[in-house]
Amino acid sequence: MQLGIRLHDTKKLPFEERIEDVSRLGFKCGHLALAKVISEFPTTDEALTPGLAMYIKNVFARNHVDIAVLGCYLNLANPDPEKLRQITHRYMAHIRFASWMGCGVVGTETGAPNETYTYVPECHGEEALKTFIANLRPVVKYAEQMGVVMAIEPVWKHIVCNPARARRVLDEIASPNLQIILDPVNLLDISNYRDQTAIVEEAVEVLGEDVAMVHLKDFVAEDGKLTSVGAGLGQMDYSAVMKFMKNRKPFIHATLENTTPENNLKVKEFVEKLYEEA
Repeated sequence: MQLGIRLHDTKKLPFEERIEDVSRLGFKCGHLALAKVISEFPTTDEALTPGLAMYIKNVFARNHVDIAVLGCYLNLANPDPEKLRQITHRYMAHIRFASWMGCGVVGTETGAPNETYTYVPECHGEEALKTFIANLRPVVKYAEQMGVVMAIEPVWKHIVCNPARARRVLDEIASPNLQIILDPVNLLDISNYRDQTAIVEEAVEVLGEDVAMVHLKDFVAEDGKLTSVGAGLGQMDYSAVMKFMKNRKPFIHATLENTTPENNLKVKEFVEKLYEEA
């Protein structure tokens, strides 16, 4: 694997210095959420020009760090038509930008059928899934036109909450430009985490061929909920996902999440050792 990190979990520095620091720590790739990483200049839709894309691309390239994911985590099931139009426009701007930067995928989660992007039981219903698929379809079509891969990330609290629903989205849209970000912890909830081994194995079986990259974090079950923490700091069993990456996905991008500048090297070493032993 090529191990990287979610860039807004790293030491807060000016953009160029931050990427230099990520490289110095030995990370090979990064998950880039523009507004969370860059403060020196705007990253609005109109700011995403070819020139800016190539500037950013060159900063990463000279530090030998890939842009594994360009994150655009907005709610494609927002019921407000005007807000949905703005969200769709933002996705398309990111897709266009990704085509100029040459990044791995444009990544997103899968929303909720409300304006607050919060979990409600309707998230797991049929109507919400149909809405998400309908709203994702033109975004994926644009990705096809721009030669970019969109990657959705199943999350228990969102509309695409399990491997079966993710498989359905892939099959209904039926595009080679739609793939999966596999985050094993995001498939878990306080109601199912004890079955984590079976859930991750199902995800690998059902979605494995379409997994473009992996997010790695951990969880702690306490006070009736799961709290995300850095890998190795909780209760996650990584055996299935490590074997999957090692045996089926050579040199796959895998980015750490929920680390801090204080523990990201410790977590990095933990994950590297796990992978070596898988």
